[in-house]
Amino acid sequence: MRQLVGRARESGVLDGLLREVRDGRSRVLVVRGEAGVGKSALLDRLAGQAARLQVVRAAGVEAESEFAYSALQRLCAPLLPHLDRLPEVQRDALGVAFGLSAGKPPEMLLVGIAVLGLFAEAAAVSPLVCLVDDAQWLDLMSLRILAFVGRRLDAESVALVFAERAADGAAQGEFAGLPELALRGLADADARALLDSVLPGPVDARVRDRIVAETGGNPLALLELPRGLSPAELAFGFGGPGAGPLATRLEDGFRRRVDALPPDTRALLLVAAVEPVGDGPLLWHALRLLGIGLEAAAPAEAADLITLGATMRFRHPLVRSAVWRGADAADLRAAHRALAEATDPEQAPDRRAWHQAHAAVGPDEEVAAALERSAGRALARGGRAAAACFLERAAALTPAPGERARRALAAAGAHLAAGAATRVPDLVSAAELGPLDRLERANAHRLRAKASAMTDQGLGVVQPLLDAADRLRELDPAAARETYLAAFGAAIWAGRHGDGGLRRVADAARDLPPGEETAGVFLHALVTWATDGPAAAFPLLARALRALTADGDLAVLWPAANAAVELGDLAAWLDITGRAVGFARTTGTLSILSTALPYRAASLGYAGRFPEAWDVLAEAPAVEEAAGLATRTVSTALLTAYRGRERPALDLIEAMERDGERRGLGRLTAMAACARAVLHNGLGTYPQAAEAALRGVQYRDLVVHNWTCLELVEAATRAGDRAAAELAASG
Repeated sequence: MRQLVGRARESGVLDGLLREVRDGRSRVLVVRGEAGVGKSALLDRLAGQAARLQVVRAAGVEAESEFAYSALQRLCAPLLPHLDRLPEVQRDALGVAFGLSAGKPPEMLLVGIAVLGLFAEAAAVSPLVCLVDDAQWLDLMSLRILAFVGRRLDAESVALVFAERAADGAAQGEFAGLPELALRGLADADARALLDSVLPGPVDARVRDRIVAETGGNPLALLELPRGLSPAELAFGFGGPGAGPLATRLEDGFRRRVDALPPDTRALLLVAAVEPVGDGPLLWHALRLLGIGLEAAAPAEAADLITLGATMRFRHPLVRSAVWRGADAADLRAAHRALAEATDPEQAPDRRAWHQAHAAVGPDEEVAAALERSAGRALARGGRAAAACFLERAAALTPAPGERARRALAAAGAHLAAGAATRVPDLVSAAELGPLDRLERANAHRLRAKASAMTDQGLGVVQPLLDAADRLRELDPAAARETYLAAFGAAIWAGRHGDGGLRRVADAARDLPPGEETAGVFLHALVTWATDGPAAAFPLLARALRALTADGDLAVLWPAANAAVELGDLAAWLDITGRAVGFARTTGTLSILSTALPYRAASLGYAGRFPEAWDVLAEAPAVEEAAGLATRTVSTALLTAYRGRERPALDLIEAMERDGERRGLGRLTAMAACARAVLHNGLGTYPQAAEAALRGVQYRDLVVHNWTCLELVEAATRAGDRAAAELAASG
């Protein structure tokens, strides 16, 4: 086995991982580092060391990151002969997720358990090594499920190793908390030895040292950047004015080598770059349609850009990126057109539609309709983000203005549900250029306001939501009630900083005809809470909770969870948050999941199930949504305070206080006071607890006021302040 220069320690870590897997244990590892630092080389070495075991591989591909489950399906494809050993419910879940059969969209948790079972069944025959390269480009569903599996592997004889590009090697996103191996540049001596192996001739030692310093010991840079340069040209190093990031310079170097190849070879590489599945027969079929023969691959192989085998592999992901990004637009369309023609419309209709879309030079209703059908299939598999991307591309290709506006609004709604709020405003603006009727225009305002609320929760979004709800009052009362409910949520987050926003929402919604849908029932209860007080609202909140039956009702998670807590019904709180997490995972609704996981963690913590609560928080997605981020902060601060970890808790509480003031989120300010009171009561510093709690109860925040009153009763009683204790007990 070829030894990697300067990677003895890292190779030892991977060798130890293999020994443990052979001994019947399972291990997961995330290898992190910048582009070119050697992640792929380590995975290749590991695959070679595991040659007598089962090895399955997949890689994230930027061009394919919008296809739900695509990377997971490639990883699991060699293991599908073991599918029949799984329980029927797990077998069906994987069949639907992979598009092998029709059925109800599977819950993400169930798909994760099925993949875990599939790995275990395969490993029962022989230890299994799963290698996932370029994990930063995995599609979202594959990323989440593989991270879920990685956290649950135990004694199945399975190794799951990811390689993820991260400039600073820092843990982030779904893989946060998993064991990691941070790769950095080679030590100077090793870097000089590697550089010497490729230099075209003798180079002054000072120049060599400067090159090592400029590359930071990056192995790929040391091997690739000297190519084609004379010693005189190398005398100035690789830096200098205008030198970009190392990955960009590497990609530029690969692009220069690609540009020097014959035209047919460049075309071959381009088709391979935009065909991410690694389907050899499909690739060669597409090339035949372009009149390109197998012999065109030889110059690329000789240039060490690809390796040929059962499939064609790029030497490094940056080669694929260089080919793809450096291609002429007309050549890129021709590659997609050939792949679309070569793709079986019955076996892979979505990939065919996607290639057709990228081959189109102008509006094309036939392709747009195919993309819309692909969006429907993506939703059926639980791929909401993929559906949004299909719809967005469909809108761009639609020739008729009315139909284009409809699809643009549908794409905006899908992106909103998938948690991609920043994509919504441009799509809504595009829709508004078309002929919209009054209801469609009102819905456009609603989507824009809700997207704004997702990215900047609080006082600033209350009025836009109210305006959108007012437009819908006569046209769609149910949608109006749902939008008023969203405005209520924004006003509750604004809280004491809201300048009467809560009362404005209540007054605007009070005379709206009541509705029996879930959002309408909760709206009526909250209007009563805001105008007539909690006691009058309790029966209505209880009725709203009883009406929460269908999973789809869990789209109103925040009022349901808050109603359960306001009523002191812990069982209902646990049930609602558990179901909400399941619903959001099943449908891929990240706008719910980003809040559902922290709510779930808080309910588990309140029930004293702290290990489970921390596990749930660790799985909380890295979704850039203000409501979710604020809820995560609150849940983490409360759990840390309950554990009595003074310094970490105070750091979180002080951050909440600053954030609450800066963003005008009074609810954060209130929760900071409550968490501070919890911490000090736990530490026995009762005067400080009472002081914090008294600040918290100055404004009646939904739920938080009651929690803080309980802390004030304890603090005041133990501090001997009977008057304050009686005041808090009276609410």
